[in-house]
Amino acid sequence: MAERNAMSVITRRLTVPELSQQILTMATSGVYRESVFEALRPMATKKQISAAIAHARRFGLHSVANLRDSELGTYYQVDLVKYQSLEHAIAIPEHLGDDADLLARVMDANSAMQRMLVVAKGLATLLGVIGVICLLENRNQLGVGLLSGAISAAGIWALQRSLIKKSF
Repeated sequence: MAERNAMSVITRRLTVPELSQQILTMATSGVYRESVFEALRPMATKKQISAAIAHARRFGLHSVANLRDSELGTYYQVDLVKYQSLEHAIAIPEHLGDDADLLARVMDANSAMQRMLVVAKGLATLLGVIGVICLLENRNQLGVGLLSGAISAAGIWALQRSLIKKSF
């Protein structure tokens, strides 16, 4: 009976986060790709293991090019600092998407940030132009108010721009 329970645990299919966790654990001391496949083959298909390797890359798994072997394949190690800082998020559904899905989300976020910058810059410019026109037409209070708004919008634009530059 105990052997049957042990066998069911071994033959049970693991989820991508569980596989990723296993791969990251194996790679803390370094592991070759073929060894990963051999160790996890009873618990997952080759496609699932490949997906788990891609998933684990988001949590600190990286390849070491100069240790690549023609028979064993890529040599993997873990960036322990990155892994330890993100370990709690391995099973979060947002991190389980395909790389293509991840790329699409990054591209959407990038275009949203670019639109945000365009809107802030356009608003600052528009407020500034209208403020100057108001000052030229002797509507001083309105002109000063609009110019103050233009300066505020320009400050927001500059802050957003600097934050975006840091993130890329």
